[in-house]
Amino acid sequence: MDQHQHLNKTAESESSEKKKTRRCNGFKMFLAALSFSYIAKALGGIIMKISITQIERRFDISSSLAGLIDGSFEIGNLLVIVFVSYFGSKLHRPKLIGIGCLLMGTGSILTALPHFFMGYYRYSKETHINPSENSTSSLSTCLINQTLSFNGTSPEIVEKDCVKESGSHMWIYVFMGNMLRGIGETPIVPLGISYIDDFAKEGHSSLYLGSLNAIGMIGPVIGFALGSLFAKMYVDIGYVDLSTIRITPKDSRWVGAWWLGFLVSGLFSIISSIPFFFVPQNPNKPQKERKNSLSLHVLKTNDDRNQTANLTNEGKNVTKNVTGFFQSLKSILTNPLYVIFLLLTLLQVSSFIGSFTYVFKYMEQQYGQSASHANFLLGIITIPTVATGMFLGGFIIKKFKLPLVGIAKFSFLTSMISFLFQLLYFPLICESKSVAGLTLTYDGNNSVASHVDVPLSYCNSECNCDESQWEPVCGNNGITYLSPCLAGCKSSSGIKKHTVFYNCSCVEVTGLQNRNYSAHLGECPRDNTCTRKFFIYVAIQIINSLFSATGGTTFILLTVKIVQPELKALAMGFHSMVIRTLGGILAPIYFGALIDKTCMKWSTNSCGAQGACRIYNSVFFGRVYLGLSIALRFPALVLYIVFIFAMKKKFQGKDTKASDNERKVMDEANLEFLNNGEHFVPSAGTDSKTCNLDMQDNAAAN
Repeated sequence: MDQHQHLNKTAESESSEKKKTRRCNGFKMFLAALSFSYIAKALGGIIMKISITQIERRFDISSSLAGLIDGSFEIGNLLVIVFVSYFGSKLHRPKLIGIGCLLMGTGSILTALPHFFMGYYRYSKETHINPSENSTSSLSTCLINQTLSFNGTSPEIVEKDCVKESGSHMWIYVFMGNMLRGIGETPIVPLGISYIDDFAKEGHSSLYLGSLNAIGMIGPVIGFALGSLFAKMYVDIGYVDLSTIRITPKDSRWVGAWWLGFLVSGLFSIISSIPFFFVPQNPNKPQKERKNSLSLHVLKTNDDRNQTANLTNEGKNVTKNVTGFFQSLKSILTNPLYVIFLLLTLLQVSSFIGSFTYVFKYMEQQYGQSASHANFLLGIITIPTVATGMFLGGFIIKKFKLPLVGIAKFSFLTSMISFLFQLLYFPLICESKSVAGLTLTYDGNNSVASHVDVPLSYCNSECNCDESQWEPVCGNNGITYLSPCLAGCKSSSGIKKHTVFYNCSCVEVTGLQNRNYSAHLGECPRDNTCTRKFFIYVAIQIINSLFSATGGTTFILLTVKIVQPELKALAMGFHSMVIRTLGGILAPIYFGALIDKTCMKWSTNSCGAQGACRIYNSVFFGRVYLGLSIALRFPALVLYIVFIFAMKKKFQGKDTKASDNERKVMDEANLEFLNNGEHFVPSAGTDSKTCNLDMQDNAAAN
């Protein structure tokens, strides 16, 4: 008898160990797979953000249209967020996440596909025939008393080039690819966090979330590194002889190998999807038991019940749920604190999204930095400072045990400091470049009131130049000319990047004493004053990012604590929807539209249509870019003051000290803020009751 009992206990022990091992293996596999998916989504978001200027040039589109492409991620996200939120927890969550990663990867690859169908990139109107011709014959010089010629290119060839070049409309594939990426990314955060919350050991959820978000930061690190590397590579690398390319990475026409980044991130996302299809829906049950439970479920559903009564009850429940939803929505929208906080966060996030989308273009145009250098610097600045600010914000709140009103004041203080530092950017705006025909007369002696239709000067009026051409040369007087012809240059020597033009009559009349009237290819570099301003800009950017991240961690906690506990999920979901729609989608578009207004010289494609901007008025660009950001943040600060006074009135005399549960929410909010690879918009992983809502970031952007 004793031996029989001993055998039973041994069998039970072995069965228990097998269950634990099975649960451990399935859950660990899920954690590993989810870690890779976090890296993949952050990588995809950063790649899109750092490639947006390259895409703009490659497809010859305006900044506003590029902003629409950037916002398509949010459009895709919004299309399925309701489906994922409602049905996600009822279906096989790991497989749904796997399908999401597969779609995310497919979207990234679709984004890169136009590169393979558009033909060679033509950075100049004169490169119609052969992009790898090894001569300078395509560069027009001053041809006195000769008719204007386009290298003998026949109208038929130009028309064919026009049709082929109207890769013009190929940007739609980039739009659709980014939207598909948004659709695919939707289930990763909410379903991943809910799965962890359901099957992790008691009290271990926060640890797993912290590890996931820390691992997810690898994505932006890889993204910035790859972006910097690919931006140095010419777009048609592998297709043309690079020694024949006469532009450099600092040229406003340069397009790097943007498509490589999307291929890498797409393949990584697809690979990260594979493990999810082998993870059980419930790691606590063995496969046989899951099948048996499924069979029992089928038998139960076929039980002879009253089908009509069931349908009637379900209909009543649906009606009740819909009514309850609208009542709850009315409740949060009539909550003054919630509405004020929603508006101020919308303004702040819109400012951040718009600024971050075009910060690479700003650094290129304002300070003459190459895309590769801008990517590298921002990667070094953004990741460490945001991580430091995140944990610093959480530490301060926990250390001083700030009450809810105190947290609001802390958020206001950090926003105010960040706002003041942002004002310091204005003195760092560089003067517009000296460009003959745009900021100066062609003889270089006088400034012009407008860059539109600047008349030719006596030094180039007989040269029969194409005034729409953009082939900038830098005279040895420090002035940039739109083309060798418009500089009045009569001869040249050297090949491609090393071409030098001589006998430039417009350079001559500026009063040089050595009579060496020459010019070389490319725009003139920024002066030393502007270079010094750039280093100060970088230093302020670090401090600004630190304070923004320190205060940004409070958004989630304030959102869930100013509404009734049972409305937390709805409040977070509605907050996310408004931020995504009015911030994530619209901000890049109106930022881009206003930046377009500062353009002085547009490219012209073979069809004669307007393309991408070649050069901006630096002063106006800086004022518009920084001014729009300030214009959004200032009313947010005013609303913060109103919000704090309203909170004081509501919570006066009440104990508003942050409880242990609130601090737990704060910890997870900090970790989730780290996860935002594109826009650093708060997401839904902050509370187990809200994890079925997709509050993830755009991309790190998104």
